[in-house]
Amino acid sequence: MNHPWVDRRAFLAFAAKALGSAGLLAVTRARRASAGGQDAKIFEGRDVFDRLVAQSRERRWSELPIGERIGAIGMALRQTPYVASTLELYDDREVCSVDFRGLDCVTFFELALAFARILKRGERTPDALLAEVTFLRYRGGQLTDYASRLHYLSDWFADNQAKRVVRLITPELPGAERFTRRVSFMSTHPGAYRQLKASPEQLAKITRREAEINARVTYYLPKEKVAAAQRLLMTGDIVGVTTSIEGLDCAHSGVCYRDEAGIPRLLHASTTRNAVVLDEDLATYVASVRTHSGIMVARPLEAT
Repeated sequence: MNHPWVDRRAFLAFAAKALGSAGLLAVTRARRASAGGQDAKIFEGRDVFDRLVAQSRERRWSELPIGERIGAIGMALRQTPYVASTLELYDDREVCSVDFRGLDCVTFFELALAFARILKRGERTPDALLAEVTFLRYRGGQLTDYASRLHYLSDWFADNQAKRVVRLITPELPGAERFTRRVSFMSTHPGAYRQLKASPEQLAKITRREAEINARVTYYLPKEKVAAAQRLLMTGDIVGVTTSIEGLDCAHSGVCYRDEAGIPRLLHASTTRNAVVLDEDLATYVASVRTHSGIMVARPLEAT
């Protein structure tokens, strides 16, 4: 997601990229409806999953450090189409959904991380991946309703640090500063979210979550400091691109990937290129968009 984060995925459906992803999303929703709409879990793209499993065995990804595993998985997912809002399937309930046929900036790094974690445990099944995605995607690892999803990236980072999935390294980067912008976009734009339009109760919960996020001490690295600090980043580090857009913390996300020359580049699902790509070096990418203000970085920890 290269443009305002909001709900981690929904803004682009609300804005320009909605039309580009409408076909695949409509097929997914129609399939769910034809099944009676009672799915507790949804898994699409089994052929891609099976290909990743085969590659993981052939290339022995499970023996790599977790960051290198995430990088290898992410590189294997290049050219996957960018598709927004694949999680927004129902108005009245939340289900855990995995769809390898189309990824946005969050589902990309989330699936790469989840797949890397289950490989270390020797688990290579859709059910194992769905369980791991649920653990990563929802507050405290528990799916209860729409508001239990970690919609803002800074909240995802904080919750997954508490779950010992990642460690926030932003405060350790030279030039890091307090992030003082407040999140409020979801509560102030409920019309952009079908779930919030359908449920005042969910809107009230989201408003409370935003207050909790705003009460935290959070750090970011300003964009002008990224070039000097990116030497400290490693393959597999999860990068949130902070934004100056009112009400948001991050506008995009991806994974750091050091290429053969050691250059830390951004591996991400790009809206401008409509696919998962290995982009330019991180500092150049962050500087290329006026509303990008800097980065937050979380380093994955080995699964136990």
